Amino acid sequence: MERSQDTLALAGRILIAALFLWSGFGKLTGFSGNVGYATSLGLPMPQVLIAVSILVELGGGIALVLGWNTRWVALLFALWLIPVTLAGHPFWSAPEAQVMAQKINFMKNVAVFGGLLVLAAFGPGRYSVGGGRALA
Repeated sequence: MERSQDTLALAGRILIAALFLWSGFGKLTGFSGNVGYATSLGLPMPQVLIAVSILVELGGGIALVLGWNTRWVALLFALWLIPVTLAGHPFWSAPEAQVMAQKINFMKNVAVFGGLLVLAAFGPGRYSVGGGRALA
């Protein structure tokens, strides 16, 4: 049973990381469009925010795949998702044509938040850079 748990933990880490890696790469390759979206939301220093988002998503995504400091990275992502979700997917104030898409993205982030909390609680499993050791 333990071996299958470690395999499932690895698969889960990779799948959660895939979302962040894909998003980070998209922000990197579509930097100006993402800055424009952040600007349209009225966010301060949109270029800096998008640059930081790229670093967090790509760096944290790689760390999750490797299982490096998984608990800390998962907590960082979870905390980071709170303002990102509230600012980036405000379905309550979206134009009617965008409400459903914004709700879906908002709830997707809530679900990812839950998965990150599970990673933070139970760690990366044995198939990781840290070998599943507890963090001090």
